[in-house]
Amino acid sequence: MLLKMLKAKIHRAVVTEANIDYVGSITIDQDLMDAAGIYEYEAVLVADLDNGNRLETYVIAGARGQRDICLNGAAAKLIKVGDQVIIMAFCRLNEQEIKQHQPQVVFVDNQNNITEIKSYEQHGQIK
Repeated sequence: MLLKMLKAKIHRAVVTEANIDYVGSITIDQDLMDAAGIYEYEAVLVADLDNGNRLETYVIAGARGQRDICLNGAAAKLIKVGDQVIIMAFCRLNEQEIKQHQPQVVFVDNQNNITEIKSYEQHGQIK
């Protein structure tokens, strides 16, 4: 049996752009993607801390060092510039893999600069 588990998240990123005219997706700075272990075109869940909206989309790589978080297409109607979001990627693991699994967590400041990278241990403890 495979279970859907948190793989990685970028915690409290600030949305820098919302582009309704783009086809769709979320654009994330490539440095942030690398730190979290999130791949281009990977599906992610985005939770808006300001209004409670949640949406699923896929990732487009943004320019390195720009610290951009851009909601594109219909997502731009749910999440606005300046909102804080949690971006979560998931994976499917079997019960043996779950025992060793430690999701990667990237913490950022209000300018989307990485402040800390940690892993969750079992029972929600951060190391």
